Amino acid sequence: MSEASKNIVSVKFPKKEKLTSKKLIEELFKKGSSAHSYPFLIKYTPNQEDDFHKVLISVSKRNFKRAVDRNLLKRRIREAYRLNKHLIADSEKFFNIAFIYIGKEIANFQDIESKLIKLIKRLPVNKN
Repeated sequence: MSEASKNIVSVKFPKKEKLTSKKLIEELFKKGSSAHSYPFLIKYTPNQEDDFHKVLISVSKRNFKRAVDRNLLKRRIREAYRLNKHLIADSEKFFNIAFIYIGKEIANFQDIESKLIKLIKRLPVNKN
């Protein structure tokens, strides 16, 4: 493998990067730090176990009764994260991150992506 291809960040979003552990999710919501940029709330805690970020995406059933609407928003958020995770990929610290959609309307992809980038840049990662 050449040196240039080692530095390329994968744009995939594999299962290992998804936060699924109930214990870690509980810890995230109890002890996690947060940042806010409407329509998102982001919670994060350091991840000492893995050398990558783990992400959880949540859309409230209270605000979006129809599952189709919740799923549409989750797909848009997941895609925006997948395309922009390179912004924090080469960090020294790794986090468990929850992106919580708190808006009341279905936002278009461009709005979701711009707000998500803004929040990703606010994470306290030390770049090399």
